[in-house]
Amino acid sequence: MQQARWGSPLSLWMLLLAMLAIDLAIVGCSSNPSRPPRVDSRSGRGGFARLARTLRLRGGSNMDPEATPPPLATGLDDDDADLPTGLAEMPKTISNEHISSMMMKDVDKDKVFQGLKNLYLKRVKPLEDSSWYPHFSTGATMMASDFDAKPIVLLLGQYSVGKTSFIQALLGKDFPGMRIGPEPTTDRFVAVMHDDNERIVPGHALSMQKDTPFHGLAQFGNAFLNKFMGSNCDSPILSNITLIDTPGVLSGDKQRHRDYDFSAITEWFADRSDLIIIMFDAHKLDISDELTQVLEKLRPHQDKIRILLNKVQQIDTQQLMRVYGALMWSLGKVLDVPEVPRVYMGSFWGQDDETKNEWIDSAAHQQLLVREKADLIRELVALPQNSIMRRISELVKRARAVKVHAYIIHYLRKQIAGWATVTVWNKTEKQAELIESLDREFVMAARRYNLPLGDFPNVGKMRSSLREIKDLRDVPRLNKNLIFDMDKMFTADIPRLLESASLSSQSQTRVKKKGGGLFLD
Repeated sequence: MQQARWGSPLSLWMLLLAMLAIDLAIVGCSSNPSRPPRVDSRSGRGGFARLARTLRLRGGSNMDPEATPPPLATGLDDDDADLPTGLAEMPKTISNEHISSMMMKDVDKDKVFQGLKNLYLKRVKPLEDSSWYPHFSTGATMMASDFDAKPIVLLLGQYSVGKTSFIQALLGKDFPGMRIGPEPTTDRFVAVMHDDNERIVPGHALSMQKDTPFHGLAQFGNAFLNKFMGSNCDSPILSNITLIDTPGVLSGDKQRHRDYDFSAITEWFADRSDLIIIMFDAHKLDISDELTQVLEKLRPHQDKIRILLNKVQQIDTQQLMRVYGALMWSLGKVLDVPEVPRVYMGSFWGQDDETKNEWIDSAAHQQLLVREKADLIRELVALPQNSIMRRISELVKRARAVKVHAYIIHYLRKQIAGWATVTVWNKTEKQAELIESLDREFVMAARRYNLPLGDFPNVGKMRSSLREIKDLRDVPRLNKNLIFDMDKMFTADIPRLLESASLSSQSQTRVKKKGGGLFLD
């Protein structure tokens, strides 16, 4: 009779609960609810705690197979106990302010770029491949040309706002393939690059050249490559930067007639650009639906965006103030940020002398436009000097995104295949449930692994990519060593690289005596 009583399910659960309480009392229970007690995985210590956790004794004996288990909000289980949480930061000695203060002559740029390429291949790419990051990102795998390329300036705006005329004014001459008119004339993406032999390079040929930063555009297919070309032009400013002219952003049903995904391609160029100039016509400030979609894609690149209010030579100062205020109000609604990017005002034409009669007769107005133009040109000229900081920043940004992505996939896999869902038999339904509540899962994963929500990807885009994966358990388990290696890149590898490049540059500077004077090579 005694054996039958102890053999009943209720008595068995009471025995397990009693042994669990004794086990926790031996191990020690933390008073901080955000840090649950860590159970030793060795035999004889925490064994019953692991057994109870496997049986999902969280708040009671819930063995209903239809019940959805509560997600683990805080703390780490044994599998995640030694997994580094949070995002590693670089030492303060190489902060952005320190890097930006370096002049090109102080650092061997070639050595830095080569070192960054090696760090990406050694520290970042293994985690990308393991977590299937290229499937979720339009950037795919970074190429060597992404580090060696000249700074890229991307020009965006609605049709007939003066994008092509702006490039013509910068070059001081026409470039191959240029077309200017009041109607939508530029119907393709044009990469304006430096070359002594001025000619047009077809998009298919340009995308096949691995030494250019446009090799990855082949993924968008023939429909886009037919609308893409390179324009080689001999101009001094192109020795330091590459300009990207784009088709005018359309509105209404016109945008549906494109044979390619304009927003996705714009996002691809934005990821690789050092500066993004969005141009507006002072006489028409309406923001179309397609331009709104493009601006939403550019939200992760707020630090690169500059606004150019063009064609202001025909309005007086009072009208200019009203136009400027209306532009700021419209951008504030679309960008949804408390501070709008830097706004330049100007009138960029290929031949300024022929349009002087169109200028408003105001000395103050003209001086303002001259100063604004000088500030914009100064920022363009400074891009090569900031290339080291930009390349390091882009690598760090990508590494942070890859790490957050790896943690998200790891968290979702554990919810599907781990102990937390041992009573859920239909894994396909569980995966669909997690995808539908992905915004909530983001919050839980950020809390669990101490990750900033600001680094998480777009929920809609992530949800769409997850639905293309039949079984998320096909993604390999998270390799903790890859996480440690990536953290080492932040804390040790990049500082060591900058120090080595600085010393290398100093050793290459030789001082020669010639004719009683000192000359630096």
